[in-house]
Amino acid sequence: MKKLSVIGSTGSIGTQTLDVVSAYPDRFQIEGLAAGTNLELFLDQVKRFNPKKASVGSKALADEIRPFLPQGVQLFYGPEGLIEIAAGTDADTVVTAVVGSTGLPATIAAIQEGKTIGLANKETLVTAGHLVTSLARDKGVSLLPIDSEHSAIFQCLNGENKSDIAQITLTASGGSFREMTREQLSNVTVEDALKHPNWSMGAKITIDSATMVNKGLEVIEAHWLFDLPYEQIGVLLHPESIIHSYVEFQDSSIIAQLGNPDMRVPIQYALTYPDRWVSKTPRLSLAEIGSLNFREMDFIRFPCLRLAFECGKIGGTAPSVFNAANEIAVARFLNREISFLKIESIIEETLSRHKVVASPDLEAIHETDRWARETASLL
Repeated sequence: MKKLSVIGSTGSIGTQTLDVVSAYPDRFQIEGLAAGTNLELFLDQVKRFNPKKASVGSKALADEIRPFLPQGVQLFYGPEGLIEIAAGTDADTVVTAVVGSTGLPATIAAIQEGKTIGLANKETLVTAGHLVTSLARDKGVSLLPIDSEHSAIFQCLNGENKSDIAQITLTASGGSFREMTREQLSNVTVEDALKHPNWSMGAKITIDSATMVNKGLEVIEAHWLFDLPYEQIGVLLHPESIIHSYVEFQDSSIIAQLGNPDMRVPIQYALTYPDRWVSKTPRLSLAEIGSLNFREMDFIRFPCLRLAFECGKIGGTAPSVFNAANEIAVARFLNREISFLKIESIIEETLSRHKVVASPDLEAIHETDRWARETASLL
């Protein structure tokens, strides 16, 4: 039986992770669950999966939920609670499904305890890839990607030599506004942006898909996961989201991973690796799909992806600023404080005001994150 902890259990990836666990009740044991503010769903999860430890976003929320918890469940809260769920249980695998840079300390703590990481929190590698990958190597810990694109590359590289790679290519759906010109984007609404054509995701990542920030974060994550220079990482528009990513080798062969746009498939692969268990998800029929379409990436149409490549190549604290400024800008858009196109201008302006630290330690990363959020909130 595999023992799991899930941080971010009430979000899109967290709930789908628990869907996978539910399909195999005799093969998984949930040791810990952590969520933010969705108490109703979280309480239902705790009652269903009976973890030994649980955590919510704040002391006030913990006090509110405590009377309703099953007997024997230890309750924690706040950033320390995330760390407790990630590192303080008997779980052998920790699924990091929280959104944003809040997942970094918990992920580092889990790695230090030697736990396998099911990585869905891309910001962990975006902000501190040099620290996280180095620590994982030192501790002999596996970072198993859950994002569909990185899972695809991971699967395509099974049994292959890194020296034989010519390029990896991450595919992108283009998000909610992929057919719109920049002029048409000036008046789009929050409701428009949240209508992703292919995937069912949380609000923040759906907006990131529309701006292409999400793909930019994935590019930086891929750089650290697969130890490849940015010159060997490409992005291709693929509206159907059937080819999740592919690898081109030096002999001109291409290996791609295909499947329906269903996150439960890469989640299950990360949880069962190196085995493949029978899945209850719908199978892909290429005959029904009929045809697949591809377009070159337009960096003028999607300037946030250009910025992500630039930040990745600069390195140091630049990706941290990119990520933090985006989180603030997206939150302001969702709160209807700014327009959709203002997101990218806030990111670019925040970056222009930052003096990059080349090899930041964790303290410098936290300070950079704080500064970038403060700056972006005032632009």
